[in-house]
Formats: sequence, structure tokens, C-alpha cells
Amino acid sequence: MRKIVIRAGGVAIRARLLDTPTAERIWAALPIESAARTWGEEIYFDAPVSSAAEPDARVLVKAGDIVFWPDGDAISIGFGPTPLSKTRGEIRLAGPCNVWAQALDDVRQLKSVHPGVAISVSEADA
Repeated sequence: MRKIVIRAGGVAIRARLLDTPTAERIWAALPIESAARTWGEEIYFDAPVSSAAEPDARVLVKAGDIVFWPDGDAISIGFGPTPLSKTRGEIRLAGPCNVWAQALDDVRQLKSVHPGVAISVSEADA
């Protein structure tokens, strides 16, 4: 099982990759360095990959889903409501996203990350 670690500020989130075309593209691009942006209770950041929406791309996700936003070439991690959420606790993204990894740690830790903070994605130690 392939694993990554996403680091931002003092936060580190481990995740396992799923078997998807987007996961393959992101794995091949590691390590990724960027700057965090926020949108409600979502962190997103530019990634040096492109990937079309996959057949199971979705707008509604669960906390722990690590997604790729094809319209923005960005990795996104929702951990609570966004400006588009319609109900309390709903994580509604800006557009259909490809779920490519599942967090192994609590993504709500990302609440402490502010826009502009350096963020990285790298292969996790075994």
C-alpha cells in the first residue's frame, strides 16, 4: 500500500493512495511543494499535474477524502463546511473532484493552517 504525508505548518497528515488514474499522476509528481489556500473549512493548493474528472468525481465528500480538483489543477482536503455547503457539516466542493487518497489521520488538524503556509506532499516512510 502506497502512503503519502501532507505537511503544512505544524500539521502532518498521512494518507493511503487509492487505485485511480489521478493517484498515479500525483504519485509520479512527488514531492509536491506549494502554498496553502483556504475556502471555508477546506485547504487546497496547486499541484503540478492535470487530470480530467473521473467517472466517480464528486462534489460532496467526507472528511478524510483527499481529492484533486480538475478545474483548478489543485489538491483539496475538506474538513468541514465550505461556502457552498447547504447543511451543517456538509463538505461541498466548488466542482466535481477525483478522490485519490484517504487520510489516516484526523484532517480537522488542518483548521490551524492559514493561507500562504508552505505545504508539501511526499512519500511517507514505510
